[in-house]
Amino acid sequence: MNNRLDYFKQSPQASNKLVELTMQLSKKPLLADLAHLIMLRASQLNGCAFCVDMHVKEAKIHGERELRLHHIAVWRESQLFSPIERAALAWTEALTQLPSHGVPESLYADVREQFSEQDLSDLSFLIVAINGWNRLNVAFQAVPGSSDEVFGLTKANLN
Repeated sequence: MNNRLDYFKQSPQASNKLVELTMQLSKKPLLADLAHLIMLRASQLNGCAFCVDMHVKEAKIHGERELRLHHIAVWRESQLFSPIERAALAWTEALTQLPSHGVPESLYADVREQFSEQDLSDLSFLIVAINGWNRLNVAFQAVPGSSDEVFGLTKANLN
């Protein structure tokens, strides 16, 4: 049982704006295919059990292969990801962990080979959004699976 506050109830306008931003970005053509991988990887890095749970279920509902979900944590060693997915995962890790000397120019150049300026900007905002969700859910100890019915995640058949 979580005895911390429900940030969504306490700050509904801010919460709904973050929902709106996340939904708008994750529906963009290029990001629609990458969103589950990006959001799952950032959530793993941030130790957000609520979001890891949610994004695994969402990915399964949207047809993502289970083996790829298991390989996200080791994507650098896996052969299951395309060059654009690998670039998105590298960018996600860099923006989530923010190296002390900033994002290396070599990583930026690699990512720019895969993404247009608009797509890279949108990808970056999606990473900002999931990092925000992770921080809220970790701070207020959101219980994994507690919103499955609200978000339609029971369809994943993962209990």
